[in-house]
Amino acid sequence: MKPKVLVVDDEPDVIELLEFNLRQAGFEVIAAESGPEALDKVRTRSPDALVLDLMLPEIDGLEICKRLRRDPATARLPILMLTARAAEVDRILGLEMGADDYLAKPFSPRELVLRVKKLLQRPAPPAGAPSRFQAGDLVLDVARHTVTVRGRPVELTATEFNLLALLMERRGRVQSRDHLLQVVWGYDQLIDTRTVDTHMRRLREKLGSAAAYLETVRKFGYRFAEND
Repeated sequence: MKPKVLVVDDEPDVIELLEFNLRQAGFEVIAAESGPEALDKVRTRSPDALVLDLMLPEIDGLEICKRLRRDPATARLPILMLTARAAEVDRILGLEMGADDYLAKPFSPRELVLRVKKLLQRPAPPAGAPSRFQAGDLVLDVARHTVTVRGRPVELTATEFNLLALLMERRGRVQSRDHLLQVVWGYDQLIDTRTVDTHMRRLREKLGSAAAYLETVRKFGYRFAEND
């Protein structure tokens, strides 16, 4: 079965470009031209990924992101946000609202397809790798794809889950931002490392007291604390 990608943009030319290139890459494509239509199609068509424009009529991309992340049924839906704005603050806002990645317009269709593929790839753990990690009250279960703190479930996006799993697996070892981009996001070429910082900030907010395990190594990257 082909993976389903919902593309949301109010420009017909952009939708046509996205539809053509994603279909050529083997995806089933669903299109929406407004915020309400996008939310309706997420509910009724259950896409595997969402390509979402920031500027939309009625409900903008940031609000759509926020609503989808609040709903447990769509909290882990991979979201690639498109923005015509060059300002860094808009890209950071998109990531803070829950987008997994962003791409500025005008974009390369080839790069967009590559990024959608990366978002849909959930790397299998290496043979013999632990299927469960625990640090104090924080428990991550790879097989069940769940995270709990003091027994309470924490809703993470797929990217946030993979980021936390990698840090817990390599506990005590510093992971550079560039390395995290390559392993968690699957990028061979380096992009804005603020993507990592923004995801770490969101991850800390969601983990609450357990966020103390996530240590920042100044000017380099992050590490999961070695001692409880």
